[in-house]
Amino acid sequence: MDELPIVVLPVGVDDDALDACLAALDAGTPAGSRIWLADDAQAGPRGLAIIERWLDRTSLRADYTRRNRMLGEVAHMDEVLKACGDADVVVLAPDAQVLPGWLTQLAACFARDASIATATPWCNAGEAAAWPRIGEISLLADDPERLAHAAAVMPPMHPELPAAISHAVALRGSARKRAGGLDIASYGSWYAALIDLSLRLSGLGWRNALCETAFVARNLEGSPFDGDMDALAVRWPDWHPRLASFLMTDPLRGARDRLTQLLAHIDPPQPQHELFPASSTLPQMGGE
Repeated sequence: MDELPIVVLPVGVDDDALDACLAALDAGTPAGSRIWLADDAQAGPRGLAIIERWLDRTSLRADYTRRNRMLGEVAHMDEVLKACGDADVVVLAPDAQVLPGWLTQLAACFARDASIATATPWCNAGEAAAWPRIGEISLLADDPERLAHAAAVMPPMHPELPAAISHAVALRGSARKRAGGLDIASYGSWYAALIDLSLRLSGLGWRNALCETAFVARNLEGSPFDGDMDALAVRWPDWHPRLASFLMTDPLRGARDRLTQLLAHIDPPQPQHELFPASSTLPQMGGE
């Protein structure tokens, strides 16, 4: 695979989550992958020290930007995505903990199906993409390498999701540009703005798919800001009923059970580097 998406990590205020997220990125992402830490004036002194120390030692091609004044979650993300141009991007939640092979699998998902505009991996707190139970928050995996290996051998069917989910989402650059930017006037949270973007992409004929061969963990589900769900209901009146129907009928139950069975029978990956391809040449971002 020639290119991997740019990884965008919005820096949050939780220093411990940031430290864990960066450690997981180092352990689970191919060396040389492009990582953009985008700080909307959120990190405090300890967070800045964590970032500085990580930048000094990481094998990833990392950039860090910080605004002098807070712009706001959606407006800042819109600014970052526009700066990425038409490159494919993966946006991580600030508390995400990626599992080995995650980025390679998301890129492979895009390569398999050109109609996929957003690809969302499994997550222990992933709402419609939650594993092992839909719509529930489960404990983080005790053996993340083994879980990653089980996911990697799942049949890559990439079924439809109601919308992309904010724990981790790959965004196809060409589709994102066609749909326009994020709606910074209507939504305060990336959580809601991502749903709105997903529904606009779907209306243009693109797909919001599950990447069942990748897994990204986190501690909690994403959440909207006050008024976001009302704004979504006005613009997309069928959204809440459709999501409720998806959660009740659980069309991904077969895939979820398959991952559970694989995890129960698969041996730990030996060696870990088999999950990763050779080093890739990635798109450049400005500022270098």
